[in-house]
Amino acid sequence: MIKIAVASENETVTQHFGHCANFNIFEAKDNQIIKSESVPNPGHRRGFLPVFLNDMGVSVIISGGMGGGAIDIFNSKGIEVVVGAKGDARAAAEAYLQGSLKSTESVCQEHKYGGGCGDGDHSCN
Repeated sequence: MIKIAVASENETVTQHFGHCANFNIFEAKDNQIIKSESVPNPGHRRGFLPVFLNDMGVSVIISGGMGGGAIDIFNSKGIEVVVGAKGDARAAAEAYLQGSLKSTESVCQEHKYGGGCGDGDHSCN
């Protein structure tokens, strides 16, 4: 069993992990999604969301963009980070399960635009 969290704006992958509206959580077995739920973002505070998602049993996080600090925390907890995703959240999770979703370099540095966050908004996190 694997649990995937997709940082989202409703059903769409968000470009800014920490400021997403919700996390779509997908549980998969044998590369097939067997359960899904939407969890509201409990609020952005430095270092909080990686711990929150780890405590939920998430083993993969998918987002459009994410700060390097959050990536480091996820990695320290053994959670795989996939950035650079876009489009439908469920489709992104399914693409990950099929091995066709690959991480890009959409890493934002210290709340400044890092050139890879997708939509030109400078509040990357």
